[in-house]
Amino acid sequence: MTDLLRFLAGNWHELLVLTREHIVIVLAATGLAVLIGLPLGILLTRVKSLQTPILGFANIMQTVPSLALFGLLIPIPFIGGIGAKTAIIALALYALLPIIRNTVTGILGIDPKVREAATAMGMTDGQVLRMVELPLAAPVILTGIRVAVVICIGVATVAAAVGAGGLGTYIFRGLRQNDNNLLLAGAIASALLALLCDFALGRIEKSYKIGEPRANNSKLVIGAAAAVFATIILLSYLPGAQQAANSANVLAGGEKIVVGSKDFTESVILAEILSQMLEKQGVEVDRNFELGGNIPHDSLLSKQIDVYPEYTGTAYTAILKHAPLTDPKAVYDKTKSEYAAKLGLTVSPPLGFANDFAILVRGDIARQNNLKTISDAVPVSRNWQAGFGQDFMSRADGYRGFVRAYGFAFAKQPREMDLSLTYRALQSGELDIIAGNSTDGLIKQLELFQLADDRHFFPPYQAVFIARSEKGEALKAAFDKLANAISTDDMRQMNLEVDANKRTPRSVAAEWVAAHP
Repeated sequence: MTDLLRFLAGNWHELLVLTREHIVIVLAATGLAVLIGLPLGILLTRVKSLQTPILGFANIMQTVPSLALFGLLIPIPFIGGIGAKTAIIALALYALLPIIRNTVTGILGIDPKVREAATAMGMTDGQVLRMVELPLAAPVILTGIRVAVVICIGVATVAAAVGAGGLGTYIFRGLRQNDNNLLLAGAIASALLALLCDFALGRIEKSYKIGEPRANNSKLVIGAAAAVFATIILLSYLPGAQQAANSANVLAGGEKIVVGSKDFTESVILAEILSQMLEKQGVEVDRNFELGGNIPHDSLLSKQIDVYPEYTGTAYTAILKHAPLTDPKAVYDKTKSEYAAKLGLTVSPPLGFANDFAILVRGDIARQNNLKTISDAVPVSRNWQAGFGQDFMSRADGYRGFVRAYGFAFAKQPREMDLSLTYRALQSGELDIIAGNSTDGLIKQLELFQLADDRHFFPPYQAVFIARSEKGEALKAAFDKLANAISTDDMRQMNLEVDANKRTPRSVAAEWVAAHP
């Protein structure tokens, strides 16, 4: 608890910025869902034949995994892309179901005699809706809005994967850096937001159910909640908070380049190094870091970003869909030529290091069994619990080829899980073998042991930058300067500084840039 309080004291400004982003995304998404869902719900009470298709669509939207929905929206013109816009649209789709369903339930649940009495008094259909149906259905409709808000607050944490910011930034960063303080700060702040909104909306709902005597209490609760939100938003614009926000989105003068990164430490550091080098040249830089899954590549193709760090083995096998090769030069040359010819993308010169797949076990297990290579582990691994990231499990140069090449026969089905969590699970003994990355700082921090790829199964993963060809001229000077400039030891140490010593990627990158003028 002391560590968490110390962390909050040192990072309150950034937490406020992320909380503000979270609040704005949720309010915008819920507002959009109400604007769409409430009229649709009313329509369904009048045209009942539309209930099945419209409610079916809303149901389907809630079953689509959130990250998949974000990814599907990115390439769609006008409504897609990376950032808050995509997150707001995706969250609004998630929030539609409870709003539409509760509007229909609330209106259709009114005693038909009440509606008949209103009609008998000479009210038009519009007057019946405004003066009778909506007031009587309000508690049920508000329940739907209340559920929608809570859903949006929870799902909005995933929006950080598409560069939308919010409290999910801390959660993803905490998983990646094995930092409980980051995890708790993001999770607790998100939970408090959900509780506050749920309580405030619950009071409004109760005021409609029990009548006017409690209405003043509800107004006080709503006023207090609004005051809390306003205070967070205002404090987030203090100089310290703005400095934290600017650390993730710095603008300088000159031609604009949008730099992206994947959602792990090394990618963020490399993207930050390039960003700072460009800024030293007077180039305007917009940062869109920590993009999950295949989103950086998709964003590059859809012109949402201009450049991001990548690895030749990943580009060659996962993007170009070729069978793995072990010759680094051949992989680089073919990747560079095909990216230019097929995708209109430029591949930078290699940066000087490779981030290969690292087959990891705990150090004590390696010592007890005298393990040096992957082949050494095969005879003793039958009852091991393996765990691998989704990327490793799905790739041609991943699990299936790896098991076939080495002859592993795990008695237990491997766990497929987030890569960041595999490190924690291995350290705690929940897993016995994982596939990490060879330059990860966590390998040293957690005292893990990397087994040598003695059969040379894995292709080379030389670090490069991938850029849109039309931005090649603006990036050429930086690319030339970065060619073979970062050693494996350099990269591993920079990762360690962030993951183990809890420094920011920005400060670590600045230190490297200063040492390489």
